[in-house]
Amino acid sequence: MRILTHTVTPGDDGRAVRSVVPRRFSLGRHAFRRLKVIGAIRVNGQTVRADHILRAGDVIEIALPSDEAAQAMPAAPEAPLPPSRLRYLDDDLLIVSKGAPLPTLPARHIASGTLRDQVMAMLHADPAAFVYHPVNRLDKGTSGLLCIARHAHAQRLLARQLHTGGFVREYLAVTQGVPAAPQGTIDTPIARPGAGVRRIVRADGQRAVTHYRIERTFGERALLRLRLKTGRTHQIRVHLAHIGCPIAGDYLYGTPLDALPGRFALHSAAIRLTQPITGEQIALDEPLPPDLDALLT
Repeated sequence: MRILTHTVTPGDDGRAVRSVVPRRFSLGRHAFRRLKVIGAIRVNGQTVRADHILRAGDVIEIALPSDEAAQAMPAAPEAPLPPSRLRYLDDDLLIVSKGAPLPTLPARHIASGTLRDQVMAMLHADPAAFVYHPVNRLDKGTSGLLCIARHAHAQRLLARQLHTGGFVREYLAVTQGVPAAPQGTIDTPIARPGAGVRRIVRADGQRAVTHYRIERTFGERALLRLRLKTGRTHQIRVHLAHIGCPIAGDYLYGTPLDALPGRFALHSAAIRLTQPITGEQIALDEPLPPDLDALLT
């Protein structure tokens, strides 16, 4: 259980708990109501009501409850995430370097062998209490940096950052084909044409914006650095295929490669974010994996 604290400032002297706690801890209405109902708000060590009047110097504590959904977690697998793939860890979030091919989450046809299982085993976590909230999702075939919230409150705060300048994601992609311009922006809407996973560029889709810059080229291939302004499903894959430069090995939007079994040449290379509780700036970079770099040599 994560406990957060705040010392009441003179500016909040005389205000009620219901006025101060949601604002100081960035709680939504539902989250504050839940804490109030379960008696998880304390002032100077004593459980208080929402109408309790605060004084400067009082210490407020909120005990964030564990997620109810965590009770359904499976047992930890034998193979944990290698410690070398853990890039950052604190009480609120962790950032790992995901391998590929590797699913981020279980699905209808994938019950185990996912990144969630590997992280749980690496942390030696109790399956009944383990909380796992991926913030930036990565496809099974994409490698690289992935941020995971360790409780629902951190997930809510990180989700607010996700599509703003406060949470920057950069990707590296090896493309089959070289863009005509050395850098540019792809601003075309993406739609889901049917019940499958495939997406297409279509006028009635949701707006999607991808910025790219060519890092280097090798024959008919290019290494691009990409930054997302929006976060549509398969956005980079769809956009690069749309301009005639599909990601190398992309079995859905391009052509698979024997050199990349089960994956394609897309890599989450950088993350910049603000730690949602402490305000610390976190900046991490992850180099291109050898199997992708080999496509350019």
